[in-house]
Amino acid sequence: MLSVIVLFTPASGVPTAPPGTDKVVHFLLFALLMGTGRYARLPAGPLAATLIGYAAVSEVLQWLITVLNRGGDLLDALVDVAGVTAGYLVTRRRAVSGGSRPR
Repeated sequence: MLSVIVLFTPASGVPTAPPGTDKVVHFLLFALLMGTGRYARLPAGPLAATLIGYAAVSEVLQWLITVLNRGGDLLDALVDVAGVTAGYLVTRRRAVSGGSRPR
């Protein structure tokens, strides 16, 4: 639910922030989605594919829904994929080191 709010808030509702902050938010959001999905023991492959699809669709929708006054951004989608990858690697590393839940 948080991701829908973050990704689809109209531009007028997005706080002013230093340049690049949106990329950090995208990265962390998708890393957290992957990490929590893995913690819930969702299979990594289908989860990653779903999140990457969600990243692509969200950018297209931001571009298409003109009332949001936002634009889709290919770089945002790439940062989303990097976040998914980071979330996977962190949960994989923890599982390999015997640290936690994901398998």
